[in-house]
Amino acid sequence: MKKARTFISALLLTAMSMSLLSCSSKDKSSVFSKELDSAVREEIHQNAAESDLLTGDKLENGEIKWLSDWDINPDGTGKNVPTDLAVFQERYGGSVKYYQCTYNERYDKLTEYISSDEGIDFFYGGNLDAFPRGAIKEMFVPVDDYIDFDSPLWEDVKDLNDQFIWNGKHYMAGVQATGDAVAVVYNRKTVAEAGLDDPAVLYENGEWTWDTFQEMLESYVDADNQKYGIDGWWFEFGLMNTIGVPPISLENGKLVSNLSDPSMERVQNWIYDLYQKGCIAIGVGDFGWETKPAYVGEGKTLFYPIGLYDFYTEKSQWQAKYGEDAFFVPMPRDPEADEYYIPTGFESYMFVSGGSNPEGVAKYLDCKRFARLDENTKAMADEQFMADYGWTQEMIDMKDSMQELAEANPVIDISRGVSKDCGDLINDDLRLTARGVPWNETYDAMSPVVDKYLDKINSDPKSADIE
Repeated sequence: MKKARTFISALLLTAMSMSLLSCSSKDKSSVFSKELDSAVREEIHQNAAESDLLTGDKLENGEIKWLSDWDINPDGTGKNVPTDLAVFQERYGGSVKYYQCTYNERYDKLTEYISSDEGIDFFYGGNLDAFPRGAIKEMFVPVDDYIDFDSPLWEDVKDLNDQFIWNGKHYMAGVQATGDAVAVVYNRKTVAEAGLDDPAVLYENGEWTWDTFQEMLESYVDADNQKYGIDGWWFEFGLMNTIGVPPISLENGKLVSNLSDPSMERVQNWIYDLYQKGCIAIGVGDFGWETKPAYVGEGKTLFYPIGLYDFYTEKSQWQAKYGEDAFFVPMPRDPEADEYYIPTGFESYMFVSGGSNPEGVAKYLDCKRFARLDENTKAMADEQFMADYGWTQEMIDMKDSMQELAEANPVIDISRGVSKDCGDLINDDLRLTARGVPWNETYDAMSPVVDKYLDKINSDPKSADIE
């Protein structure tokens, strides 16, 4: 497995791209609703001006057009001007014009804008549903003419980006692997009152594994007394990702199914065992079939795996859901895996076909890399993060530790990028063991279908149905 030698970032605001943060579809430009402290902005200006990492003069056209369901600029979640955006503003006179849409209409709106010659410049690739299908459909263009992956700014993520090449070109500009895709959220008061060990302590001692995870669940669960185990829509893939084998990977320019890998069978059988023992909350007792995140704060649910984006809001918001004693740890380590793998995101961006300012996008992404490499800028980002979201230093340290795990052993699943049908099939069927369906039944039904999807694209990409 290639190692991605990237720096730790404390400002992973792009995780807010998930569908739960989708907005209305009315297009508009953003207004900076929350400004940086003037002294902080001046320090950012000096750091960017004095560094040899950033090259070139201010842009003649500093505006870049961004289509998404979330805004890079400050929004209603309580965030400030992101540090990397401030660098872009100060160093290159840049700005981001936001074209708003819902998560589900992203591609329809993108197609409309490409047809109308609006000149949308960039699109988020970190949802991992844009590659390779967006490259095949020519919705995006290669980034190689604008990003130099051998340069000092990008060399630390060159190996990572080289894993996602289609027809000899990079179509995603990956800023970093991210470790905040899924964490195990819990309430320390609940854990203590149940007489259980704090998962953060277990993790620090190297004892946070599938085994201790299951032992805690079996000790805690008592559906008759409203004590539930795992809740949420993220835990199945969160646990699957710890084996270090994605359902689909890209090898030597070809899409490959890993559904028959012995590790996949092993994790699926383990999830089925958790279901059989009542450790999965959905559908148990009177829990019902909807997630209940507030149960974490109320002391009724032990574990709620979810992306850390749910904590990228004002403190009052995340505490109202998970309680004052809320904390998080990585997904537990697979004791049979060769490394500690966790769900890994890929903060990446696509250059849109017909974009009006690809050079400006490249400079903005240079600024994102700079904000991760420059220690002074990174330290300011940490301070800003704690101020915006009410985090403690312990929370920052835990997120940084998760980031280290992701960067050391990045395993990124591109199933959704094959086609919508393929992505939906994998998303739906790989969850079935958590609902009581034995793995061998699921595998026998889905594996031949997935193979057909991949064979079609591998043999003749242009003719493949990849809607």
